[in-house]
Amino acid sequence: MNFEIGDGYVVKVIASSVRKGNVLDLDGRLAVVMHAENIHPGKGTPVTHLELRRIADGVKLVERYRTTDQVERAYLDEKDYNFLYEDDMGYNFMQPETFDQIAISKDVVGDQGQWLQEGMTCLVSLHEGNPISIELPQRVTFEIVEADPVVKGQTASSSYKPAKLSNGARVMVPPHIGAGTRVVVMTADGSYVERAKD
Repeated sequence: MNFEIGDGYVVKVIASSVRKGNVLDLDGRLAVVMHAENIHPGKGTPVTHLELRRIADGVKLVERYRTTDQVERAYLDEKDYNFLYEDDMGYNFMQPETFDQIAISKDVVGDQGQWLQEGMTCLVSLHEGNPISIELPQRVTFEIVEADPVVKGQTASSSYKPAKLSNGARVMVPPHIGAGTRVVVMTADGSYVERAKD
């Protein structure tokens, strides 16, 4: 059952499908998902742990659901925006069709801001014209500027080593990856995916 909420609609989805940046309707009040994690204990029921921020008043909430529970996901006015630059006000984006520019606060973008690249297309959710959440592409490519040397006797499969990317972020990479290599990482958690093909 879908019902209208201003400029969007609500759909029931299973809790385990909820991702960071989604907007949920909690008893008629909208909240943005800041962190989503599916936890599978050895015994017992798998649960979805969500940290949210209520849009109206900014209050932070923590919710736990069984992964199969249904939650109400709000689909707001979602548009693609291209990232332009960061300044004191936040992150500036432009809508590629209308050339409308918006500034999204650092609160809304959160720690995803480190993965933004000039020209990157992001999906922005708007509520009454205000940006309330942003979804980045799942994967980004950065160059490694520093990587720890491989520890002698370390096997390729056993352990990753710390490395620093050109955006300043620290990630763990396989031992054979050195400085100057372009790598693909997941924007959700900064985890290494593979050496870039380009």
